[in-house]
Amino acid sequence: MPRMKGKYALITGATSGIGLETARQFLAEGATVAITGRSRVGLDAAERALGASVLSIQSDAGDIAAQRRLYTELEQHWPRLDVLYINAGDVTHRPVKDWDEAAYDQLMATNLKGPFFLIQSLLPLLANPSSIILCGSISAHIGLPQSSVYAASKAALVSLARTLSGELIKQGIRVNGLIPGPTETPALTKLGLPQAEEDALRQEIRSLVPIGRLGTTWELAKAAVFLASDESGFVVGSELLVDGGVGNI
Repeated sequence: MPRMKGKYALITGATSGIGLETARQFLAEGATVAITGRSRVGLDAAERALGASVLSIQSDAGDIAAQRRLYTELEQHWPRLDVLYINAGDVTHRPVKDWDEAAYDQLMATNLKGPFFLIQSLLPLLANPSSIILCGSISAHIGLPQSSVYAASKAALVSLARTLSGELIKQGIRVNGLIPGPTETPALTKLGLPQAEEDALRQEIRSLVPIGRLGTTWELAKAAVFLASDESGFVVGSELLVDGGVGNI
C-alpha cells in the first residue's frame, strides 16, 4: 500500500530541486499534492513534470499576506491538510561586509518569517494527526564562510521544530526538521556571488562531505516521505540529518 495514500500535502518552493522531487515522490506514494513557487513559468514547468493532478499556487514565501491567502486557496479545494513541507528558501551567500539591511530582511522573510506565519495561517486546516516538515540546512551546524545570514535563518527555522512541537503536539501536529547537506540542486547556482567566488565556495562545500559526493534530490525526497508518513509517528521535534556525514564526522 502506498505510504501516503489519502494524505493531502503542501510543499512550498517546489518548482525545482528538492521540492520538485519531493512532490514527485509524494505523488508516487499516493498523496494529493499542492505546490507553491514565485514564478508562474516555473510552476507551469513543474505541472508538466508532475502531471495535471497537482494543484499549483503562485506564492512568494516571504510575502506574509500571500502566506495567509494560501489557507483560503487550500480550503477551497481540500477538506484538510495532512502534511506541510516548508521547503522554499533564499540561499544567498555573501561576506559579512557585503550585506545590507534590505537583503538581510528579504532572506529572513523568506526563510523564517514567512514560514512562521504560514504555519500560523494553516493551523485551522491541519489534521489530527498531521506532519510539518521544516527544511533546514547543515550550514546551521558548521562554520561555512559567507553563510552567516543564511545559516542563522536555518538555525532559527529548525529551532521551531522543537518549540512548535511542544506547543502543537496536543493537537496531533508533529513538527520535525529535515536537514540537507550539500545537495546537487539548481540552488547551487543561486548563491548570489561573483562567479569566481561561487566556484571556490562550491568546491569548499564539496570538500566538506565525508562520504565523498553531493547528495541527490531523490535521497532528500525519500527522507521527506518518511517524515510525512505514518512511519514517523513517534518522531517529534527532531532533526533528521541527510548530509553525507557533514554534521557528525
